[in-house]
Amino acid sequence: MPLAFLNNAYLDELISATELNRQPGHILDKAAEHPVTITRNGQFFALLPREEVTCLVKTAIQSKAVFESLTVAFSLLLGKEIGFEHPYGWLSVFDSDELQEFIKELSKAFRLVDSSTTAWKMIDAIIHEWHESAIAISSPELAAAFNDETDEIPLTQPSVENAK
Repeated sequence: MPLAFLNNAYLDELISATELNRQPGHILDKAAEHPVTITRNGQFFALLPREEVTCLVKTAIQSKAVFESLTVAFSLLLGKEIGFEHPYGWLSVFDSDELQEFIKELSKAFRLVDSSTTAWKMIDAIIHEWHESAIAISSPELAAAFNDETDEIPLTQPSVENAK
């Protein structure tokens, strides 16, 4: 692998701090189009729009959540005990078929990250909905309410009276 590639692995433009001081407007224009790396005394600083940094940080944080939840789901499938104190311990209320469905659903949404602007919202919604289901499944009050066999009383048709 050529050394030039190693020094520029991010496919950005390398610019010295001196050059930035001489042409700040020009360099900022470049940074608006593509990432720029400012070099100074062997140190490297990234210069790119704040929106891109926000997106990169959000992607890193959400990727960690996807990885951790999938790791827990796979661990549970392998018979490992995961306590409820774990951030994704709530997955332990599901049986193996449900865990496989969770893995399939989350993996499918994660594969859309590069091609869909709504993929992260889908991922958040999937994890949230499964978490809410886990809460419902583990709630004794909800279980009792769903298992209650009280007789339902059908409503009668309302009568229509003519007003005089």
